[in-house]
Amino acid sequence: MPTARCSQPFTDPLQLKDSTMILVDHALQARHAAGKPIRVGLLGSGFMAQGLTNQINNGVPGMRVVAIYSRKPRRGHEVFGYSGQTGVVDVDSQGRLDRAIAAGVPAVTEDAFLLARSDLIDVIVDVTGSVELGAQVALEAFKHQKTVVLMNAEIDATIGPILQVYAKKYGGSLSACDGDEPGVQMNLVRWVKGLGLIPRVVGNIKGLQDPYRNPTTQKGFAEQWGQNPAMVTSFADGSKISFEQTIVANATGFKVRSRGMSRGLEYRGDVMKIGTLYDIDEVRALGGIIDYLVGTPLTKVYVLAEHTDPKQQKYLNLYKMGEGPLYSFFTPYHLVHFEVPNSIARAFLFKDLVAPPIAGPVVEVCAVAKRDLEAGEVLDDYGMYMTYGEAVNSEEMSQMQYLPEGLVEGCRLRHAVKKDAVLTYADVDLPPGRLADKLRAEQYKHFNGHSWLEQRITRDASFALTV
Repeated sequence: MPTARCSQPFTDPLQLKDSTMILVDHALQARHAAGKPIRVGLLGSGFMAQGLTNQINNGVPGMRVVAIYSRKPRRGHEVFGYSGQTGVVDVDSQGRLDRAIAAGVPAVTEDAFLLARSDLIDVIVDVTGSVELGAQVALEAFKHQKTVVLMNAEIDATIGPILQVYAKKYGGSLSACDGDEPGVQMNLVRWVKGLGLIPRVVGNIKGLQDPYRNPTTQKGFAEQWGQNPAMVTSFADGSKISFEQTIVANATGFKVRSRGMSRGLEYRGDVMKIGTLYDIDEVRALGGIIDYLVGTPLTKVYVLAEHTDPKQQKYLNLYKMGEGPLYSFFTPYHLVHFEVPNSIARAFLFKDLVAPPIAGPVVEVCAVAKRDLEAGEVLDDYGMYMTYGEAVNSEEMSQMQYLPEGLVEGCRLRHAVKKDAVLTYADVDLPPGRLADKLRAEQYKHFNGHSWLEQRITRDASFALTV
């Protein structure tokens, strides 16, 4: 798919006369020629950080990874080493970090906030999957007018809308990424709309769906590819695709037909006929839906769209798109870290955000018990043994006061919860003092006028102070 053009004026110092016609690759080549690469700091040092560092430093002109935050400095060194870089230094102060970057020396730090505060870093890419840490660093980065690109669907789906408010307040920016499924879907949505069609279904394809998978069952696959078993589990148990589709829902205004979307419905037929699975009147009434299927060959994401002009419908039939009413458009792959540099350039150079929410949350991800849970147990994180996530419309999420899957870790159960039951805030005691909880409460109040979560957090904090 062609790289998206600039949606706002191009304000970079290397601006050319007709900035609206500059493509990302030309803009990066211009920065390379001028010796002004986009300087990237990575929040995280896992499998994706490794691939992204190698891609940027060896395959993208006009961009460099200059620093990495890692809880384990040795791992940060390994990530730089994977891309062929040597002479990596550990830094523990702002001055040391900035001097290393200025000297062209790759740096690793255990202090994530150094990246957010450095004037020598242009873009921070969050590859952690942590909602709490990601929120803390993003807010600090926004205060320093930084661009933050998320390879962290969990934070975007949980508190992305309110983070956008803070980004605008401080003069920073926040973007999802190309390559990951939400970005691939939103690029396709924009392209389809550009053809004059009306998207009605935006979908994702999985290889399998089993909500009861856990790090033990996924250990072999994770070890084969050098990945984190918990992250692999989140792919298999449906949590990750729920986070991803929530981002798309919030960027389009589309809803789910019911909690859990199609819940692993298999479709192995012709991708051009996926539209037969959906009732056009139903999806029209909803304005549009997000969904996912399992097993569809040669497809990673799809957009089903209609055209209201009978003359154009005739042409679409001539062009082998069928008779409608839902025409199928699809992308056969998502290349993740290979495409992320496009997002970095789009967001930093053009302020063209990949999948920004229209306003507040339209869909969210609730936590569901993966097994029978006992009173007193402390919940582990998503992608582990105790919960899985399902996409649900925000009205139901707030009305039923469901617990978000992105914030399950550390919650203590007040009473037993049966397998496959949705967890609510009434079921748990929250870990004290989490920024992400406060931001989520603010998100409800800012966009919907709902104050129940704010009241709950305030009451818990007051109780803790008096005990």
